[in-house]
Amino acid sequence: MFARALTAEHRDTCELVALADPNPVRLAVHNARLPAPVPTYAAADFTEMLAKERVDVAVVTTVDRVHDEYIVAALEAGCDVLTEKPMTVDAPRSKRILDAVRRTGRSVKVTFNYRYNPLHEAVKRVIASGEIGEIGSVHFEWLLDVRHGADYFRRWHRDKADSGGLLVHKSGHHFDLVNWWLDDLPAEVFASGRLFFYGTEGARHGYARDYERAHGAPAAADDPFAIALDGDPTLKALYLDAETADGYQRDRNVFGPGITIEDDLAVLVRYGRGATMTYHLTAYAPWEGYRVMFNGSRGRLELEVVESDHVAPAAAATVKGFGIPAEQGYWSLRVHPYWAPPRDLPVTGYERKGHGGADGRMLADLLDPHAPADPLGRTADAEAGARALLVGLAANESIATGRPIATHTLDAGIAEHHGIANA
Repeated sequence: MFARALTAEHRDTCELVALADPNPVRLAVHNARLPAPVPTYAAADFTEMLAKERVDVAVVTTVDRVHDEYIVAALEAGCDVLTEKPMTVDAPRSKRILDAVRRTGRSVKVTFNYRYNPLHEAVKRVIASGEIGEIGSVHFEWLLDVRHGADYFRRWHRDKADSGGLLVHKSGHHFDLVNWWLDDLPAEVFASGRLFFYGTEGARHGYARDYERAHGAPAAADDPFAIALDGDPTLKALYLDAETADGYQRDRNVFGPGITIEDDLAVLVRYGRGATMTYHLTAYAPWEGYRVMFNGSRGRLELEVVESDHVAPAAAATVKGFGIPAEQGYWSLRVHPYWAPPRDLPVTGYERKGHGGADGRMLADLLDPHAPADPLGRTADAEAGARALLVGLAANESIATGRPIATHTLDAGIAEHHGIANA
């Protein structure tokens, strides 16, 4: 996504000057796809690259666990940073990044593209307008279907040490939205979660096949959850052909051992000004989408988005976004005021691709120095990235301990600046 933006849509204001990656095969594949090749560097030579290529901004798209290593190195080299979400995976790493931002005076922007979805912008405007009054509670359900959800259990995300689990890697998007919508901070979190459908525990549902990874395994031939890396030229080049360099397998058995993340998660959050949120993430649903409802002192706002109403036959074994046409989807945004009929709100610009059209809108905002003013405050800095982590990190600790967790105890580097301890 970034390579296309830097070398095509935004080439008039940006220049992609170099690439770094720990896998030389994958590095070569990405470089060959560019309009013109750029210098390439081993990941260990990252700081050398920044100096030699006179980099202004580093774009960090690594495994989540090492985001902080490259973010801090770039800041200390005098660069600004764009980083994929989540900003990092735990509180010490979050504090390390925020300390580096303050120490160097450079900036970090976290690519929370969902803020740029036209539907989510409309929600922000309605709440900010006061039309439904003061928010008392939020109810938020997110469903990952058995194509999208399963993919987190095949690859590196299945290890919580790498990804922070789905409450950090995936739900961080959603927690950031609520922080932004409410203009508030989470103060206390209680959570429950388990590995219900995937992993060895999920074998009782009758879907498990006996293999470690799909490639070359006869038992994977009829598994609707097995992907064929050699069936797609991009997946083959980036993963199957690149295994010789680092041994990374992209097609692990989703019902195999070693999975340390959960697939069914319930979270209760209290925010600083008193609003509460009930949140549920399901990673094994038959359809994909989400519902979020806001109860206010003057009415209720409801958003429903169905990104795909089912998973087509045999599509569970494919990777979302790789050549599979979108199934039927729809959305609705409705206000229920007191003492008046409900009404549907019109929204323009929503697309059934690129996270509702958010990806392109976000890139235009981040990469165009002449981008118009942003009255909605969609651009997310390092502190917004840290605030988005608060719910997921506290929820992970709550699941582990069985106790509610006050977010100020996480020491993620922001509590002392926002009065969370007194919320």
